[in-house]
Amino acid sequence: MPPPLAAVVLLFLFNKMRIASWNVNSIKARLDIVTDWVVGNNCDILLIQETKSQDVNFPVSAFKNLGWHAVFHGQKSYNGVAIISRFPIEEVTTGLAGDDEDEQARYMEATIRGVRVATIYLPNGNPAPGKKFDYKIAWFKRLEARARELLEAEIPIVLGGDFNVIPSDIDCYDPDGWSGDALTHPESISAFRKLVYVGFCDALREINPTDVIYTYWDYQAGAWQRDHGVRIDHFMLSPEAQDKLVNVGVDKKPRGLEKPSDHTPIWCELAI
Repeated sequence: MPPPLAAVVLLFLFNKMRIASWNVNSIKARLDIVTDWVVGNNCDILLIQETKSQDVNFPVSAFKNLGWHAVFHGQKSYNGVAIISRFPIEEVTTGLAGDDEDEQARYMEATIRGVRVATIYLPNGNPAPGKKFDYKIAWFKRLEARARELLEAEIPIVLGGDFNVIPSDIDCYDPDGWSGDALTHPESISAFRKLVYVGFCDALREINPTDVIYTYWDYQAGAWQRDHGVRIDHFMLSPEAQDKLVNVGVDKKPRGLEKPSDHTPIWCELAI
């Protein structure tokens, strides 16, 4: 005899995993904002970018005091990524193969409850053209290579973070004004779309194909107050994760707080 419908619904509701991603623009400067958000938003996993913290200085105790696990990969003053989770974090790896001289802390992977997650802080690439843009495109190619490898495992994979790419005009308040920027450069957009071509889906556009949704507002020129935003923070899901996708959204509230990051959290829910 099948279980009552109410029991099935409850089982579904209590077997969802909420994964969020947030470029915090300095974990030291935003620690209270981040911990308050984690406690108040039913988050299970938070992928963090731009911690701007060496490993020795990462505030791991602040998350342990909440009962959370934390792993981190940082460097002094710049970049830095981290993963915090309610659940144990296993099989942690850092960095992307393909460039032994690249010491920038921009990538970390881990497995949590059978889901392989990666926190990504892709290079900005400005000015374009230039050495920084070349580094961005080369980094994207290394990410694509790793993404192809991950797909071979045929497990739920979530690539989340600040990709520093505006995929289409709908993701930008002023496409003409951003023309020529590394974030809208055709090579950047092409590199992002290659992740889709190899098998990943843009989670937000999977659920909200035509909605205007931003994740970043510059500190300058009243961008936040005028809603002059762009969408550069993304979740890319493998087919196995896409099949489990329940919902996705952006929480704008932290951007309106005092001394916020210029990014705000994006989240997705998977049925586990």
